[in-house]
Amino acid sequence: MPVLDIVTVPAKVLRTKADTVKKVDDRIKQLIDNMVETMREAPGVGLAAPQVGELVRVVVLEWGDDEDEEAPKKLYAIVNPQIVKKSNETVLGIEGCLSIPKFVGEVERAETITVKGLNRNGQPIKINATGWLARIFQHEIDHLDGILFTDRATALTLLQDNENPEEIEAQAIVTSKSQPTDSSIDS
Repeated sequence: MPVLDIVTVPAKVLRTKADTVKKVDDRIKQLIDNMVETMREAPGVGLAAPQVGELVRVVVLEWGDDEDEEAPKKLYAIVNPQIVKKSNETVLGIEGCLSIPKFVGEVERAETITVKGLNRNGQPIKINATGWLARIFQHEIDHLDGILFTDRATALTLLQDNENPEEIEAQAIVTSKSQPTDSSIDS
């Protein structure tokens, strides 16, 4: 499985709505496999097909447990994902993107979502996601609609050459756990 090239801004494909996959065939399965390898090699926690130049509604992501860092990561590959339910509760968190290197931003997202779509075998699936898993799904599904995290960010930070985005994201996870998650709480 070859590692695919990750498309970066200002590539037009990142701003174009992806097409619905009509059939999960061998080409889509190969794309999923290649996307997983690319995501892991990057390294990243999620990847949408437009980020590798493919205008189809496919996302892959891999995340563990918000509460147990030692828990094994779970791999998700979803074709035609749709967010069918969002909590009213939102949280701010730091996001980065493989297609927008050197930038991170604070983005408000729903704390809990339900995603429906198809698995790699074309079977319907439903996933209830909370916390960072929900954030990753929302970020990747935005890519399928030509939306980048920078469009939703309340603040952006340009990383210096010696700053590691993974360290900033890890700090954000720790910070978000210690802050109230109810957006109606005044601070």
